[in-house]
Amino acid sequence: MPATSPAFQIIVLGAGGGPNEDNVTGLLVRSTARPWSRDSVLAVDAGVHLASIIKIFEVHLPRAKRKSVTTPASSAPPVNGDLVHSLPEATQPKLSLTTGPFAGLELPFESAKANATYVFRSLISTYLITHPHLDHIAGFAINTAALQQTLRRKRVAALPSTIDALKEHIFNGIVWPNLSDEGEGAVGFVSYDRLVDGGNVALGDGDGRGYIEVCDGLAVKGWSVSHGECMKRHNHQGSYSSESTDGSFPQYYSRRSSRKDPPTPMDLNRNQNYLQAPEKKAYDSAAYFLRDEHTGKEILIFGDVEPDSVSLNPRTARVWQDAAAKIAAGLLTGILIECSYDNSQSDSMLFGHLTPRHLVIELSVLAKLVLDLNLNLNLNLSSAPGSPRKRKRPSNSNFALSGDNPNRQSASKSRTRRQTRSSISPSTRLSSDSLGRDWSEVRRQTSEEAELERIQEEKNGLSSRRRRPRRSPAGQVLGRKPLEGLQIIIIHIKDSLQDGAGIDETILKQLQHEEQEAQLGCTYTISKSGTSVWL
Repeated sequence: MPATSPAFQIIVLGAGGGPNEDNVTGLLVRSTARPWSRDSVLAVDAGVHLASIIKIFEVHLPRAKRKSVTTPASSAPPVNGDLVHSLPEATQPKLSLTTGPFAGLELPFESAKANATYVFRSLISTYLITHPHLDHIAGFAINTAALQQTLRRKRVAALPSTIDALKEHIFNGIVWPNLSDEGEGAVGFVSYDRLVDGGNVALGDGDGRGYIEVCDGLAVKGWSVSHGECMKRHNHQGSYSSESTDGSFPQYYSRRSSRKDPPTPMDLNRNQNYLQAPEKKAYDSAAYFLRDEHTGKEILIFGDVEPDSVSLNPRTARVWQDAAAKIAAGLLTGILIECSYDNSQSDSMLFGHLTPRHLVIELSVLAKLVLDLNLNLNLNLSSAPGSPRKRKRPSNSNFALSGDNPNRQSASKSRTRRQTRSSISPSTRLSSDSLGRDWSEVRRQTSEEAELERIQEEKNGLSSRRRRPRRSPAGQVLGRKPLEGLQIIIIHIKDSLQDGAGIDETILKQLQHEEQEAQLGCTYTISKSGTSVWL
């Protein structure tokens, strides 16, 4: 645990993205301000779930501290005017975990299986699902069979497209019994909670506006993001692209595929609808902001997500806009995000996922937005009464920093918000491609300005003590990068299942190399199943 008190504990039940089925996405999150108690734990995705909790208990139960909890002896009624002697006190065994991610949790049973079921039934009340792919829901679906004879339903919270998919394709009485409380033959073990994309502004206030409580001490706000191309026609699934179709056979793997293979007779016989050039759409996933109600701190957890630069419907930039304000305010402490492949994976074979190069480009978008906010803040402070006069920027600049013209910046931000909320035209969208280039330009120009300022100060004979603090390439006071201290926790790495060093080591090295080039200030950690992350 870090020296500063963390607001969140994230228990990693599954850190991978397949194809090994025992380590796919599954997280538990709780507020450290709350004790281990009923409804104190939130599940975020559950590709693996109960089985992983059992594995953790099998490791740490042997080291648990045994506690003797005594129950008061019962007194019998008087017999012939005399009290019957009380029975000896009954002793109930109870274990207190001292190691592992569940340290401090008191358990009522002896075995790992029984105690894991206790956690599943009693401590976890809500399952926050990013999207309905099997590697994110399989564990939960199977585990619902253990909800018989319990007192309360489990709650599934997700965006409407995910709820619709679960109803139609999982809890439908065919793939799995309809254990939900909706539809034909509903059993009632599970209830659905449809979240509002971007948050419900009718709920909460202040920094918590738009959030809804999902467990004791935690609230959530979700944004939809894109997870690759979806060609299947479903009314519940996918966000449409305005990209026109030319009647050619669709590309199976990616919109950016480098080749177009002609359809075979078997392909054509399998689905004649392909000849009708179906409208392409991006598969919906989600990114969730979790807010600790005690401290106001937040973390951001992504489901599977593709780069905006190759997406049919780029939507991640609006998540970054939301996150930037939280970082500038010191509220967002960490991001859990996928990085499924290393940099050897081509754009045409991403399948709606990220590589280190794409992830750092996306984070550069965030850095640029944070920089804009900080520059505006500095401008406001410098223009306040009694503050030193702000130096004038070189007039021949090719890239206008956000503080140069507050009115223009405000109008630009307003246009950006309108575009990202309503438009899906590639020509009008706020994309990570353009913002990433802007960030590179910011770094280049601020370096040049800092050097020009240094030269001018030397000409003016200013001593080192009298010189103004110069900005780094990140546009901040030297020693501070735009995302300084932001922890990036990598999830959903796809195992290559080959000999040699694991792909996670390769991905971490590539991320560190990309970070060295970008100078964002992030710290990268590869998540591991069975461990805790403290943020």
